[in-house]
Amino acid sequence: MHIVYPAVVSALLFSIGVYGVLARRNTILVLMSVELMLNAVNLNLVAFDVWLRDRLHSGQVLTLFVIVIAAAELGVGLAIVLGVYRNRRSVDLDGMRDLADPGTEPAGIPGDAAAESATTPVAAEAAARSGEAKP
Repeated sequence: MHIVYPAVVSALLFSIGVYGVLARRNTILVLMSVELMLNAVNLNLVAFDVWLRDRLHSGQVLTLFVIVIAAAELGVGLAIVLGVYRNRRSVDLDGMRDLADPGTEPAGIPGDAAAESATTPVAAEAAARSGEAKP
């Protein structure tokens, strides 16, 4: 078997995983995309191990380590997701802004009047305390 076939399949799997990480907003789908990327790496490791006829089978041993690390990562990730869901009743990544700096706000679309006129909750609370009303 040629090495090109598994390498192309692995590149496709990795590309789909990268797209899933960058485009998805659901935490579970992002974790699944990371697992897809790790499986693409595993496919490459095993394919090149077979192609190079390594006597120590180091590619397959490294694949076992990656699988163990992926299982641990998935367990910790799902525990975090369940903890967030218990507190917020949502696993949407866009809604998780509690740990962000209070003075920063996510960048909106340039020229968007609603995004430009919006104030942060901290700024609105400070204006309410000082007696100033911001439109």
